Amino acid sequence: MACYKAMHDAPKPSVAVIEALDYPDCIGAYWGEVNTTIHKGFGMSGALTNGVMRDLGDMAAGFPVIAGSVGPSHGFVHVRSLGEPVTVFGLRVAQGDLIHADRHGAVVIPPAALPELQSGIEKLLATEKLILDPARMPGFDFKAFGAAWTAFEKART
Repeated sequence: MACYKAMHDAPKPSVAVIEALDYPDCIGAYWGEVNTTIHKGFGMSGALTNGVMRDLGDMAAGFPVIAGSVGPSHGFVHVRSLGEPVTVFGLRVAQGDLIHADRHGAVVIPPAALPELQSGIEKLLATEKLILDPARMPGFDFKAFGAAWTAFEKART
């Protein structure tokens, strides 16, 4: 219950990060239909673990989980500690860290990068748009690509 209370009380938005201590030989899944539904109900945004996930067709919609494997969960999963730094796939995560995660993985954003984060994201999106907009236009050809690529390279250097 202490784990559920901590997840409930965590500042939001938040991501649950759980290190499976039996990695890489994990057999018990913490994340499945029940825990994704509970944690989504608590207002959490997703989960990151090096452990096992299950119930892929029944997990809470809109609650992404990055996990080490998928399995039937024939094991006894239990939480041994809370609030301690963990390492998941070589990524060290401490309570309160800012995490960016998507289907390709996760990174911790260093606090020193936060003042420049918004402008960095805006620049990335603007420079990608220089390529993506022309590439989506009818009649896009190699000449149009060359012009777009030149503008893209100029904008990002």
